[in-house]
Amino acid sequence: MAHKSYLPEALEDYVLDTWNREPDILRRLREETAALPSAGYQIPPDQGQLMALLAKLVGAVNCLEVGVYTGYSALVVALALPDEGRLVACDVSEEYTSVARRYWKEANVDGKIELHLRPAIEMLDWLLAEGYAGTFDFAFIDADKSNYGAYFERTLELLRPNGVILIDNVLWHGRLIDDSEQDPDTVALRELNVALKNDERIDLALIPIGDGVTIARKR
Repeated sequence: MAHKSYLPEALEDYVLDTWNREPDILRRLREETAALPSAGYQIPPDQGQLMALLAKLVGAVNCLEVGVYTGYSALVVALALPDEGRLVACDVSEEYTSVARRYWKEANVDGKIELHLRPAIEMLDWLLAEGYAGTFDFAFIDADKSNYGAYFERTLELLRPNGVILIDNVLWHGRLIDDSEQDPDTVALRELNVALKNDERIDLALIPIGDGVTIARKR
């Protein structure tokens, strides 16, 4: 869904003008993506900057991404990683990830990113079967909302203690508080938000940036 700021437009412009440190390559990727019919799937630059900071704060080396689109969030994280860092990412679109690959290569981080073109649950189950439980430092979930609960459970198992998961679109453009909205994605997000509030395996906070981002730390 299209990005919608929860700030008044003038204040959002001030935030971006004052705090935004978006590198040129990320700006160009964002602008190319903005011309696509599906451009609303793109995260905003202030959210990307938050992701990079959090990845650095947790000392991330091994990262996970569920949902790549044109690769902005993956590029943000890869640029924040040390030379030995790696990002395991998955998506089902060859078309959109082909854009991502171009920019990853130009930024010289393509060697850090392991892209899987397969359904996310398949990839997450494969990682668990291969013995990667408890080995990831940082994760970002931004794919089909109806499977968010399944993605979260598997990602939490893959995360090490004190690792961090970011979950995108948790405010869902305000549709969550409209009882007439009963489509599968909206229902799934409502259920996930309630479940996370009561989940004693994590510490969490909500940041009303972009379309709402939940930050969950594994205890």
